[in-house]
Amino acid sequence: MASDGKRLKGLVAATFTPMNLNCEVNLSIIQRYVDYLLHKQNIKNIFVNGTTGEGMSLSIQERKRLAEEWVKHARGKMDNVIVHVGCLSLEDSKDLAGHAASCGADAISAVSPSFIKPSCPDALVMYMKAVASAAPSLPFYYYHIPSLTGVTFPVNDLTGRMKVNIPSFRGVKFSGTNLMDFSLCIHGYRDCDFLFGVDEQLLGALVFGAHGAVGSTYNYLGATTNKMLTAYEEGDVEKARKIQCRIQEFMAFVFALGWGLPEFKNIMSTMSGIDLGPPRLPLTMGCKPEHQEKIRAEMKRLDLV
Repeated sequence: MASDGKRLKGLVAATFTPMNLNCEVNLSIIQRYVDYLLHKQNIKNIFVNGTTGEGMSLSIQERKRLAEEWVKHARGKMDNVIVHVGCLSLEDSKDLAGHAASCGADAISAVSPSFIKPSCPDALVMYMKAVASAAPSLPFYYYHIPSLTGVTFPVNDLTGRMKVNIPSFRGVKFSGTNLMDFSLCIHGYRDCDFLFGVDEQLLGALVFGAHGAVGSTYNYLGATTNKMLTAYEEGDVEKARKIQCRIQEFMAFVFALGWGLPEFKNIMSTMSGIDLGPPRLPLTMGCKPEHQEKIRAEMKRLDLV
């Protein structure tokens, strides 16, 4: 990707991590998962071992095996496999970055440490430089998700610092709601890729010039969201707005029930027919089997299936 100068555009599915009933990683269904994304959702890029994939709840060895399996089954089919390598430990992050390069990933990304946090922007940049240097041949994306990390340094400022200090820096997975900061990034650094990570606000990000988007709903709403992208690109903003509003209604329905990541994983299992299993502790499932019909009915009402 970065080596040939291509831009990363379009939708990127943040993949869930398949598990069995004992919450052990289940590698056996990843090939089927890849084929579903390609043929049912028209998704050609994936972001693995991130927030949606419960990456911080996985061991280093589990993350390595998952990266290998996703790369193996996506090779020759998908355009890009981005492996998230962020950890609380710098040495673990470097280890995962080097492994991602060795197993054939197309890019890496890292979130800021969130327990012992960087004290200033330069400290964060130094940390990310060390991570990226472990895989210098791969494009590096900073993963900004302040709601979980508590790290709120303006990305517009960080981007300038990272461009100067990290040779492989390619852009940002921007999972924040500050559209002013996002817009300043895009218009200040036109040679970088800024991938928006708040699915329910994607249309707003497109207006500001988003190059693409990374999100969990693209696992099962990729085909619908691609229609929104096409409508926007063709200048039919009203059609794009209606599609975005339907997606927002569905997400509001889920949030109103107090559901979160475990339930979105269950929705993916329900809609794809691929049993992804339960979440791993400390996450627990609040969605009961009888809720599946409510989910199907709501998605049908909103013309999302």
